[in-house]
Order: sequence, then C-alpha cells, then structure tokens
Amino acid sequence: MNKSFTKIINYFGLFLLACLLISAPKVEAKKFKAVTTFTVIADMARNVAGDVALVESITKIGAEIHGYQPTPRDIIKAQNADLILWNGLNLELWFEQFFANLSNVPSATLSDGIIPMSIEEGDYKGKPNPHAWMGLKSAHIYVDNIKEAFSKYDPQNKEIYHKNAEIYKKKISDTILPLKNKILTIPLEDRWLVTCEGAFSYLIRDFQMKELYLWPINSDSQGTPQQVKKVIDSVRKNNIYAIFCESTVSQAPAKQVARETGSSYGGVLYVDSLTDENGLAPTYLELLRITSQTIADALVK
Repeated sequence: MNKSFTKIINYFGLFLLACLLISAPKVEAKKFKAVTTFTVIADMARNVAGDVALVESITKIGAEIHGYQPTPRDIIKAQNADLILWNGLNLELWFEQFFANLSNVPSATLSDGIIPMSIEEGDYKGKPNPHAWMGLKSAHIYVDNIKEAFSKYDPQNKEIYHKNAEIYKKKISDTILPLKNKILTIPLEDRWLVTCEGAFSYLIRDFQMKELYLWPINSDSQGTPQQVKKVIDSVRKNNIYAIFCESTVSQAPAKQVARETGSSYGGVLYVDSLTDENGLAPTYLELLRITSQTIADALVK
C-alpha cells in the first residue's frame, strides 16, 4: 500500500476518534454529597461547599423541625449521602432514631464547641436552647464545623472549603453587625423581644435585649391560656409595644396578646426554616437580615 495513502488513512482514523471523543457525553466525577436535617444549615453548608459538593435538606422549606416525622424516602436520601450534618442540642428530637437506620454514613454535629444557653421553663427546663445559629459567634462555629467536616471526608477539596468558609463568615458578620448597631440605639427599657417560641435567646444576648415568649420551645404546649395570660401581664407591666411570632407556627396567640394589650403586631420572624426563592428568607443571610430588620422596624421610634 502506498505510504501516503496509509498516512491519510491513519489521519482519518485519528480524526474520527477525535470526533467521537468530542461528541461523547462527558462523565463528570461524582461530587461529594452532604445531607442536612433542615434548610437553614443546608444553606450554610452550600456556601461552604461552593461548586465542589452537593447539599440537600431532609426537612422541606417551611417545616417545623422539632417534631418532624422522617419518611422512608428521607432514609434513602440520607443513606446515599457521604455525610450527614445535624444541629444537635436536642433540636432534632427524631434524629438519633433516624440515624440508627443508616449504615456507614458519618455525621457531624454543627453545634459542637458552642456554650449553650439554657431553656428556663417548661418540660425542657435546664436543657440547652438549640437555636444557636441565631448568634453571631455561634454562627461562625457552625461554619467552621461544616468546613472541618467537609475537609475530613472530602480532603481533596479542603482548600476550597477553607476559603469559602472564611468568605462566608465575613458575610454573616457584615449582615448582622449593622442591624445590631441599629437595635442598640433603642433605649434599654424598650429593647424587648416578645415572640411565640423562645427561639431567639442567642440573638437577644447579642443584641442586648430582654426576652419574653409564649412557650419556651415548639415541642412544648403552644398558646395555652396560661401562657397567653402570663405574656399579657408582662406586656402591660413593661409597656411593651410590639409582639412577634416565628414563621413555622400559628401567629394567632401573638396576635391575641397584641389585641388584648393594645400593642402592635410587629410581624413574622424567621428562625427554624427558610422560605422558597420567592419568599422573604430564601437564604440564611436573608433570614438574619429580615428577622433583625423586622425587629428594628417595629421597635425603633
């Protein structure tokens, strides 16, 4: 066979091979996958993960997490994960039994290293208040715990996780601090935060406010006549002029307190769950911003 013809055939073969490689579907490397117990920490984890890991939440947007009832589909989702992230501090009362149904999936508790505030009354008196992500220093600990967990179980992307975590912590600080400074302009005697659930203790501590709530945690009885009367009496005694309630429970008891005391209903606060992208709190940063802004708007005269 003529050498020139053979050369042409070889080039043609290489050309066809190149075409096949270009047109063939690209098989991407399997991304590291983390599953979280609720939407707030899922969003925090996504900010640390960036583009190199996938993050999904077990509970859906708007769900009440304390007494959530996991489904078989939730177990399948978690079993297929490389890592489970959960809050701890007795927030997810269902989690330990749920986790016992999984096989060889590691987990990380995001509240590790936080000095918890205690619940002061009700069935959980003396237990830790689980809503630690609402405090600035605690939020940074959450981010660091996410970073370390990702780095441990997906070490090839460690540098990315560390870089993303530092950027995200700065965003959290930049979101909270201006609103904290605004609330600190309110006279101390007026700096009350009255809510349905006692879920804002960490934010109240950071904002140097005074706390009043209808029930200490959503796992307790909610909106009983005794709870409502106690808050009505305190609102009248302290001349409190705004009442709030979080998004995942009925607003009716808080509105009743507002009606019977002549106070205003200050609006909905977000703490346990994000909204969808069309809502007011589709991300953790927006949750912090809208909650703090709602408080400030109602209390700053």
